[in-house]
Amino acid sequence: MSELLTVVTAAVVLILVAVLVVLLTRIVATLNSISGEPTGYSSRQSYVGKIAFGVRAIEMQTSHLGPEVTQLNAGLSAAADGLRSIDGHLVRTIDNVVAQEAR
Repeated sequence: MSELLTVVTAAVVLILVAVLVVLLTRIVATLNSISGEPTGYSSRQSYVGKIAFGVRAIEMQTSHLGPEVTQLNAGLSAAADGLRSIDGHLVRTIDNVVAQEAR
């Protein structure tokens, strides 16, 4: 009985290894297709490289936005405080008008 279990275990392990080899081969083929076609001895027209270049260009073109957004947030916070103050004054004004009309 133990010999049968050993043979079944060995067969399952071999099937598992075969499935892993097939899947890893497909993953490598997919990754090679993403990296582009060879155009010379060692240069590839890489899609991933093009994407990285584009992301880097976007990063460089938007790098000045960080400090500007910080200043904008500070200005908007000050404006929000002013608007809250105006809202409080308007509420009190309306309350006073309503109180005068009630007399």
